[in-house]
Amino acid sequence: MTTQQQVNYQTSPEQYKHWTLACEGPVATLTMHVNEDAGLREGYKLKLNSYDLGVDIELHDAVQRIRFEHPEVKTVVITSGRDRIFCSGANIFMLGKSTHAWKVNFCKFTNETRNGLEDSSRNEGLKFLAAVNGACAGGGYELAAACDEILLVDDRSSSVSLPEVPLLGVLPGTGGLTRLTDKRKVRHDHADIFCTTSEGVRGQRAVDWKLVDAIAKPAQFKEAVQARAQQLAAHSDRPADAQGIKLNPLNKTQTENALEYSQVSVAIDRAARTATFTVRAPQGQQPNSAAAIVDAGDAWWPLRMARELDDAILHMRTNETEIGTWLLKTAGEADAVLAMDEVLLANRGHWLVRQTIGLLRRTFARLDVSSRSLFALIDEGSCFAGTLLELALAADRSYMLALPDSPEAAPRIAVSEMNFCLLPMITTQSRLARRFYDSAADVARVREALGSKLDADAAMALGLITANPDDIDWADEIRIAVEERASMSPDALTGLEANLRFNGPETMETRIFGRLSAWQNWIFIRPNAVGEKGALKVYGSGNKAQFDMNRV
Repeated sequence: MTTQQQVNYQTSPEQYKHWTLACEGPVATLTMHVNEDAGLREGYKLKLNSYDLGVDIELHDAVQRIRFEHPEVKTVVITSGRDRIFCSGANIFMLGKSTHAWKVNFCKFTNETRNGLEDSSRNEGLKFLAAVNGACAGGGYELAAACDEILLVDDRSSSVSLPEVPLLGVLPGTGGLTRLTDKRKVRHDHADIFCTTSEGVRGQRAVDWKLVDAIAKPAQFKEAVQARAQQLAAHSDRPADAQGIKLNPLNKTQTENALEYSQVSVAIDRAARTATFTVRAPQGQQPNSAAAIVDAGDAWWPLRMARELDDAILHMRTNETEIGTWLLKTAGEADAVLAMDEVLLANRGHWLVRQTIGLLRRTFARLDVSSRSLFALIDEGSCFAGTLLELALAADRSYMLALPDSPEAAPRIAVSEMNFCLLPMITTQSRLARRFYDSAADVARVREALGSKLDADAAMALGLITANPDDIDWADEIRIAVEERASMSPDALTGLEANLRFNGPETMETRIFGRLSAWQNWIFIRPNAVGEKGALKVYGSGNKAQFDMNRV
């Protein structure tokens, strides 16, 4: 894929084509007014406030800026700038023209963005209110349902709907259907009717069925939105008088086979179909107080590293679909990472530190749900300690070099308090708890190692790594493992990895991503959806979809 064709996840408010952001005291308003001629790809128009990946990239960026640049904001109102249309969901013509991989990646990023709203509400005091001022369908309702509350205009025409089954022959947006049951507790018979009718539900019935939280007549709608936004803000603990920090553009250099940032690099081996991610430890003097952290702004190592790693994951996931194995490495001093962890822990109550921990949490979670094989390589010069140990704990396998004849040069890993559920997976477990199936005894054994630098044998004894080859066997063992992985079916590996990575308790988020990987994946390649006479292909043409009526 050429650079011109690649997707860039970096943007800023002055570049937005589809959203406007306005902040007034504790309330920010994100207004969706999609430019129908500004799709990310050619061949479709974004009519009726429908969206594609480009629209969601802007939404993700806007919410990120509210988190860091506007700490005084406690409630975000998401609404529409179009008359009588809130959002009609994902653009159907875009879906009909897209490859299967594009559709799945698009849905995954969309779900991660929606889940991110809920994560910020749970953990960071940022509340979201959907002011649905027009028809709200499909992915538009998914967006509304990801908010803490939905306020619907009661104008006798505006409705909420999930019309994917009757109109498109696909699953009602994985996040939408799951939020109906898991979050909004919509009765299953009501949900069945809701998801199999195209006209939607409006007015008081939408409230009665728990599809929205409240309605307001057009004349009182704006006032009702502001009143509810202020009420939500009253329950937020975000600071009213803090000064935000600016998120500057990332310093990123891209060549044909590499990405280079200040703290992260990615080297691509196209013949082997691997990418080596290297995350570097902090260097030099680092701030150790809340005031100094604010002064450092977006140059503060945990924030910069998380932003760069997040961008690298998204870039590789979208633009390099044939690179199926990611080799995770670190470089630098473990003591520098552990010292940074102490600063994070000591200042975790400060808004900027809490927000940075949130970004780290969401970035590692994005790594978890990426459909790539993850191997951690812990060799000389590594610093898999504390926060960066999460990379190894997220991996499908971890290999640690043993140097019995040169113990002073041997790599070591270390745990910190950051590894004990400050950076949980979407199962709500720490990766350590997931690793040991919530065995209190095993986790306690690891906790006893706090403050210790563990060589390969000690790490192996605690169950923290997969294998500890010595320097004689290291190169061959790694080569064989990587080559073997590259020879296997990518589809089979995606299913395998998703099942093994999320072996813990089910949550709404795991159900969303599990359904995305399995049900949505399957439905999206069936002829009833994407065949020549499938619903996605004939939508808008005036022809009726023709279904194979065999029930599989």
